[in-house]
Amino acid sequence: MRPRSGRATPLPERPPVTDLPLTPAIDPQTIEWIGTFAAALTTGSFLPQAWLTFRTRDVSGISLSMYSAFTSGVALWLLYGLSIGSWPVTIANAITLTLAMSILGMKLVYRERPARTPHGRQATALQA
Repeated sequence: MRPRSGRATPLPERPPVTDLPLTPAIDPQTIEWIGTFAAALTTGSFLPQAWLTFRTRDVSGISLSMYSAFTSGVALWLLYGLSIGSWPVTIANAITLTLAMSILGMKLVYRERPARTPHGRQATALQA
């Protein structure tokens, strides 16, 4: 066993994208735009569900264990984005983490309360 020096071992350098097998040559700026577009799509796709949950307070269809794992995963992606210095990964996951934590909090607070309709009224048995 080797002694610990207290310093993190540096990660090996990643090969340039063009050196990876079966990867077409893509310039770094294009790769950054692809990441930005992917981040916008995945974060944007999360917004309608988050908005519906905020409006109706209906969390009956949300699994606490799944959402806990999802929120933890998003937090780790945020940490990853920060550590590699990727602003698309960082910003998208910061937004998604905020929304996911809000929904997770709502699941904990509203899990025993009746749902509301999108118009703010309490749902009847037929609507719920």
